[in-house]
Amino acid sequence: MTTRQRTLPKSAAAAIIALAAAGTAIGLPAAPARAEAPKIASSWSSLMYRSLTHDVQLQAMKTSLSGQKVAIAAWNTEIALAGRAQRGTRAALATATTADTTAKNRYSAARTALSAAKQRLAAASKQKPRSNSAITRARKAVATATKTTTLRRNQAQRAATALVTAGRESRGAIARLNRANAGLAYETAAIQKTRTAIATLPTAAAYAAQAATLSKDVVDQVRPTFKITDTTQVYGVTVNRVVAFAFKRMIDAAQADGVPMSGGGFRTTQRQIELRKINGCPDVWTAPSSSCRVPTAIPGRSLHEIGLAVDISSGGKTISSKTPAFKWLTLHAKEYGFVNFPAEAWHWSISGN
Repeated sequence: MTTRQRTLPKSAAAAIIALAAAGTAIGLPAAPARAEAPKIASSWSSLMYRSLTHDVQLQAMKTSLSGQKVAIAAWNTEIALAGRAQRGTRAALATATTADTTAKNRYSAARTALSAAKQRLAAASKQKPRSNSAITRARKAVATATKTTTLRRNQAQRAATALVTAGRESRGAIARLNRANAGLAYETAAIQKTRTAIATLPTAAAYAAQAATLSKDVVDQVRPTFKITDTTQVYGVTVNRVVAFAFKRMIDAAQADGVPMSGGGFRTTQRQIELRKINGCPDVWTAPSSSCRVPTAIPGRSLHEIGLAVDISSGGKTISSKTPAFKWLTLHAKEYGFVNFPAEAWHWSISGN
């Protein structure tokens, strides 16, 4: 397991808290939520979660990017097809418009011709002396004009229907092309956001470093409102829920490296008092921790009392500075938000106290 680089780019510092709080950037896994935790503690948990799931976040973003590239290619294909269809329907609409105008004009001309033929028939019928041959010719002309008018009317109706159909298909083709262009614009904007998110994604070390700057404030805000219900168990170790995810990932990583670890986490104030007496502190409430046979914090000051510290053991024994567990923690614990209290090789907490 390689220790992560711990440099925090100045340009990323302000963005880290925003990303941690929002949790909505493309591809980012959502951190476990605890509404009742103090805000600063939730921020610490969120930052550590992002630090420890950095590779998952990055892969999710890259997967989104790949999907967006496929979508853009599909929209470009659709735009080409829709454009071809739109040009075709536009030409068909132009043809239908011309045909409709021509049919209407022919129908109008046929009606005019029929009216004229009827007038000639009427005139022939009134002519004196009566000419049967003229009347017959006029009647034939009316019959012919009537047939032509009927034909032109039917043609005009078909042309009008064709024009309506062509107009509908043209509008449909335009709408299809507009949808394709809108889809391409959406995916183009989305892919740019994803690329920006990938380029500006803070490193795992940056997230962890930012969380470390919050540690003291986490302690200060958690202590006044702490309740035993704020704790949970991780492999049999009782810890504050704020650090549970990070602690579990640390134990898992150590186990994967062949360094099994466990420990003692939360303890009540009453138990802290008992330990002060057992460890021979000159005075339970005033004597400094260093005055005890085994350094033991004054009741009310220990991070064990709020579940933010763990006394690490390995192989059933409390670790020392010479054990593999201590050496592993020295290299990797900061990646999980834990810092050693120098006077006690076994004592690890989020603030080093």
